[in-house]
Amino acid sequence: MGDCTGWTVGGECVRGRVEMSVVTAADAQSNERKATRKDWLGLVVLAFAVLLIAVDGTVLDLALPFVSADLAPSSTELLWIIDVYSFVLAGLLVTMGTLGDRIGRRRLLLIGAVGFGIASVIAAWSVSPEMLIAARVLQGISGATLMPATLGLIRTIFTVPRQRTLAIGVWGAMAGGGAAAGPLVGGWLLEHFWWGSVFLINVPIMLVLVLVGPWVIPEAKDPNPGQFDLVSAALSITTMVPLVYAVKEGAVHGLHWSLAVMAAIGIASAWVFVRRQRRLSHPMIDLDLFLRPMFTTAVLTNLLSIFALAGVLFFGSQYLQLVLGASPLEAGLFLLPGTAMSIVASLAASALVRRWQPGTVLAVGLIAAAVGALLLIGLRVDGGPALFVAGFVLVGFGSGVALTLTSDLVISSVEPARAGAASAVSETGYELGIALGVAILGSVVMAMFRSGLDVTALSSGDAAAARETLGSAVAIANSQPGDTAGAVLDSAHAAFVGGMHVASGITAVVLLATAGLVLRLLRR
Repeated sequence: MGDCTGWTVGGECVRGRVEMSVVTAADAQSNERKATRKDWLGLVVLAFAVLLIAVDGTVLDLALPFVSADLAPSSTELLWIIDVYSFVLAGLLVTMGTLGDRIGRRRLLLIGAVGFGIASVIAAWSVSPEMLIAARVLQGISGATLMPATLGLIRTIFTVPRQRTLAIGVWGAMAGGGAAAGPLVGGWLLEHFWWGSVFLINVPIMLVLVLVGPWVIPEAKDPNPGQFDLVSAALSITTMVPLVYAVKEGAVHGLHWSLAVMAAIGIASAWVFVRRQRRLSHPMIDLDLFLRPMFTTAVLTNLLSIFALAGVLFFGSQYLQLVLGASPLEAGLFLLPGTAMSIVASLAASALVRRWQPGTVLAVGLIAAAVGALLLIGLRVDGGPALFVAGFVLVGFGSGVALTLTSDLVISSVEPARAGAASAVSETGYELGIALGVAILGSVVMAMFRSGLDVTALSSGDAAAARETLGSAVAIANSQPGDTAGAVLDSAHAAFVGGMHVASGITAVVLLATAGLVLRLLRR
């Protein structure tokens, strides 16, 4: 290794100019087959499936007032309508990724597409909160089958590393862009149709996937998968669901002993899960993967870049609507440049790594996102949206580059037979990043908001309601007499923007630290 003039992977020296995002021993020994037109058509089908799954994670946010007016859910039921999708999705990703490696990723993909389409129809015409919650659970189960299957299939279909990086760029563009585009799509649909339309947009794409998928997507699975371990599957669920629940609920309602119990259950299950994987001859997750700097750094970077994006989306959408007074559709349009940049960056990543090492490209993307977060510290109550749009564009660029390259690094670290399980680990990091971004950065913003809110002129009941959210404070202020309304509204806006400044600073520090980690561990 001392005289290696190229890049070392797995202890082997790779000489010459690197023209791919990742080189592994498995790649070097495999017979690379250039992708055909049929393969690229299969990628289009997979990409649209991922797009709809990502959109579905955020499209419901704007529909909540209409759902509340129609179905009259309690506050607890409303929270479950929002969150149960991500809870179930996060809890089942590892299980479904491993299951796809065993029974076939295309088979699992088609089963998930049918389930997702049926769940979307049930959700669209739900007549009660319980029916809608059940439909969202089914959507989460189906989404967990689709996400790792799509990325695992890309690992199998595209054997030429350069083509695979481009394919993952398309996949990443759909995943990242879809999540950010959800509010825009939802805003347009709600201006023209009833709230159920935000679910029915899934059905045509899922139909195409079921009808066309068998013709353009090859089957792929592990030829020697070993026995499927139901105990490990249960432990993965009891690890992820309690942890994600504790993080998200803690962000909304603050810390409580019941959430500490949930977190403890998740941590204990994780400990048992890890011990069990080390004893099994065919583990659900090969924990030795985490001893590889490339794999571990990629998963962690994926988590932290999405952490930043989710946090900015959380407080940014509120800033645009409740501070600057933009309508939901206008707010979606202001988010569009950042969304577009995320898509462009995801696609451009494959070209950038032909000229520079992946670690360098990834670090530059993270630094750009950190600069974007620093720009948000300049936001003001009486300002316009231009500064926010500029900052979000840079954050979108960094997250787009990170999603493509980290996903490529993860699945290129394993042999194709284990691609489903590896991609499930990557996507679990993605889901945790979303949950932690909203929880941690959201908690920072809300702590600053509550400490700076002036409620001295309000009754105790109104004061408590105003402290819940910025939206509640604005609604309470608008119901008060002139002077009181102005004082409450001004303090609410100033306190919220102050919280955004602190959260933006934390985001920038996290991104810069991650860039340093990437440069250190992926420098060769």
